Amino acid sequence: MDISFSELLLIAVIALVVLGPERLPAVIRTTAYWVGKLRRSFQNAKEELERELNVEEMKRQIHNENVMRELKKAKASLNESLGESSNEHSRNAVDSERAGPKKTPASNPREDHPDDKKPAL
Repeated sequence: MDISFSELLLIAVIALVVLGPERLPAVIRTTAYWVGKLRRSFQNAKEELERELNVEEMKRQIHNENVMRELKKAKASLNESLGESSNEHSRNAVDSERAGPKKTPASNPREDHPDDKKPAL
């Protein structure tokens, strides 16, 4: 319920003209009392309706379903990444088998190591 300040001022002026300055404070108090009572009644009805519909349980269940959906997406993504990595590893293993053993300097360290050379006599 949106009532602007100018609308409230207009209502106050009309109430002042219609009711007069003597009865206006009593009417405002009575109106405020009934508005407060109506608000409390609506709030109580809202809380009772939420309790009946078990809204908190439904919210928790929706939250859990969202979390499970995200976990499934993460699992699928992880499985996809692992599959790609495994395929790449298999390709590299096949390529290295076809190429044969590589000679690296570390494969025969005794040949190239400077300390192992015999001094010239």
